[in-house]
Order: sequence, then C-alpha cells, then structure tokens
Amino acid sequence: MRERLLMQASVLEPPSHRSHRTSVAIVGGGLLGLTLALRLAERGDAVTVFESAPALGGLASTWQIGDITWDRHYHVTLASDRALRGLLGDLALESQIEWTQTGTGFFTDGRFHSMNGLLDFLRFPPLNLIDKLRLGLTILYASRIADPTPLENTSLERWLTRLSGRRTFEKIWRPLLRAKLGERYREASAAFIWAIIVRLYAARRAGLGSERFGYVPGGYATVLTALQARLEAHGVEIRLGSDVAHVGSSADGKGVTLTQAGSSGEDFDRAVLTVPAPRAAQLASGLSAEERRRLQSKTYQGIVCASLLLDEPLGSYYVTNLTDAWVPFSAVIEMSALVDRRHFGGRALVYLPKYVAPDDPLFEHDDAAIEEDFLTALERMYPHFKRSGVRAFRISRVRHVFPVATLDYSRDVPAISTSIPNLFVVNSSQIVNGTLNVNETVQLAERALTELTNPVVSR
Repeated sequence: MRERLLMQASVLEPPSHRSHRTSVAIVGGGLLGLTLALRLAERGDAVTVFESAPALGGLASTWQIGDITWDRHYHVTLASDRALRGLLGDLALESQIEWTQTGTGFFTDGRFHSMNGLLDFLRFPPLNLIDKLRLGLTILYASRIADPTPLENTSLERWLTRLSGRRTFEKIWRPLLRAKLGERYREASAAFIWAIIVRLYAARRAGLGSERFGYVPGGYATVLTALQARLEAHGVEIRLGSDVAHVGSSADGKGVTLTQAGSSGEDFDRAVLTVPAPRAAQLASGLSAEERRRLQSKTYQGIVCASLLLDEPLGSYYVTNLTDAWVPFSAVIEMSALVDRRHFGGRALVYLPKYVAPDDPLFEHDDAAIEEDFLTALERMYPHFKRSGVRAFRISRVRHVFPVATLDYSRDVPAISTSIPNLFVVNSSQIVNGTLNVNETVQLAERALTELTNPVVSR
C-alpha cells in the first residue's frame, strides 16, 4: 500500500518539483504555440508559454461583440481537417461539433449570384459558356494535381490565364486575388490558388458532395478554455502580458535566455519562437545573416476585420465573394449562416475582412471612418440593410497574418532548427503549399515535434 501511495504522489507531484525535466519556453500563445506546449508537456517537458497579449489564442482569440463572446476572426472546421479534429478529440470536443451545409455566393456587377451547384454555375451570367467550361476545367485540373511543387515556378496570373482564358481572369480571378493579396498577387505562384482549390475539394469530398462546415458551440472560447485547462493539468505555466524583447544563447552556451523589458533574463534548456517571421528575426539578433534574410524576406498580408452583430441576416450565404472594385472589404462572411443563431441570442454575426499589406494606411484609420465606409457599402449592396439594426461594430487589426506564396517559395523556407543551439523557429512561413487556417497550424505543430524533441547541436 505504501509503495502504491508513493507512486501516486510521484504522478501528482507538481512538474516544477520533478527532476531531470527539460525546460522549454514557447514565445507566442496562439494555437500553434499552445499545441506545441501541450505535446511537449505530454512528453514530460516543463513548458512555459509567453504571450504578449492579455489573452491566449492569437488569430483564434475571442472577444466581446455586443453582449456575446465569439471569435475575433472568422474560423470554420472542415470534415477533412484531420489535425484539428484530432486536437479537438484530445480535448473531448470533437463530438460536440455541429455540422451545417453552407452556401457560397458571388457579388458581381452589383448583383448577387448563387454558386452552389452545377445549375448555378451554368447560369452564372458574368461568363459565357466557353468561359465557364474553361473555369470549371481549371478547378478540376488543379484539384487533381498531387505534387504542387512545379507550380511554384509559374506565376499565378500566367497559370490561370493559360488555363481559364484572359476574359475569365479579368472578370473573376483578378478581383478575387486582389481581394486576398492586393497587388501582391503579381508576386504569387500558382501554388497559392492550388492550395485553396484542394482544401475546398477536400471539404466537398468529406462532406459527401456538399460543403459541410462545422464549429464547436461557443466558438474558440470553448476550445481555448479546454486547451488551457489541459495545459495547466500538465503543469504548463502560462504568462499573459509577457512581451519578450530578446532571445539568445545563455551565458554557459548550453541553453537559451529570454529577456523581457526591464528583466535580467531567464534561462531555459530550449526555446521556440512561434511569432511571425519578421518578429522572430527581430527577437533573435544572434541568428546568422542567411537565417535573418530568410525570415525577413517573407511577404506578409495583414487584415483589418470588422465584426458586426445585426438584428437580421444580410443574406443566406456563408461566404460571398466580391468582384466589384468599389466595395471596401474583401468578402462578406455571414457566420450566422453557419452557426445556429441561438448562439448569438437570435441575432446575426457578420465579418467584413479587408486583407492589406502590413504597412497599408488603413491600419491608421480610426474605427469611425472604417465603420462609415463599410456600412455605406452594405447599404448599397443590400437594400434591406438598415443601420438601426446594427447592435455592435468592432474592428480587429493584425499586421502579419499569412505570408504570400511567392515564386519558388519552398526553396527559401526558414529552418525550424537555428544556428543558436536549442533555439527553434516554428511559424506560418513554414506552411508550404497550403493555406493559413487552424488545421494547417495544428499540422505544422505536430510536424515540428520530431525536430524539437531531438538533441540539437550548433551548426
């Protein structure tokens, strides 16, 4: 009996009191950093997460919009999202996912058009029959490409124009690409659109021919609460409002020292930077010139995203793609076309994202000016929309959201291991030929684990 009690005490002993555990610091408390923290803690490491914001989640963080709490940016779970669903399963949340068949629309030449099946596609008025045929064949062809690496050598515009035709590119592809990438679409490779098409095709296959998207009731607030509880159960220390200023080798050269403003520094056996590539280069000034070049060369897109809580829905589509240049946002995401409105107190939640470069002047515009522009556009698009029905309007700004898949991108991806012993970099710049979403983020974390858990020596 005494031996059994001693064994139980050993299991329950706080992680900080156990000997011979590798101490790991993770800089960044988004889903990437938190997934890494969980997996490393499960393997027995003593993990500390440093997050500069007052809450966890990063791009998946939540906030208050009116009298409800929901995601700060729009997210969706696809039936094909195996990595994310695996994490949700570990958190006992996968069985709670509510699945919905959603719709997609286009707003073109001042009119809405449904795009939810072959008949809708054939009726799509902006294109003639030949254009539609070439567009459909482009999407089918892209969906069947198994290895996208050769696409990295071809510009996005050239590839789409060759397959779909110049008229289709000008009428459909270019406006959609500008909405997502701005003028940086000219720098992107064909692998960018391949990744989007393949993800949507995977969603349709997993949804038995229709777009079935899912969500966890409560949104990412539910996910983050469960994840934080699991982390704390494994002894992970979470430090919010902790802005790391510098990361470098420790004095003995065996570990890594993290320094915060006004701090003398704190030593860890290993450290992982999950912040955007330019920020990682800034924090780890001791990296080699080549490592810093790779990190700093990544071309990021940012986002200014408005959340609206409305008395009534705008329309019936989850996603409305926009091709009219006068509209000041990139798309209309009607979250309440996916999420049951009971989660929003019977109201409708809409996101109006605008993707822009990190130095775009829009980041400096005040909320009132953006709100006026966005609401004016909604009034023009939706004749039934009334400002009196807007219960809340909030704006999120993030300068580094995802790197643009430029030509030959995979040849210049930053390495996970660095020249600073036991310092690692894991961030979205290492998602090659994919689209930034929570599933890809979790997948990246799982893929990086092997390298993070092996001994590292200086190069």
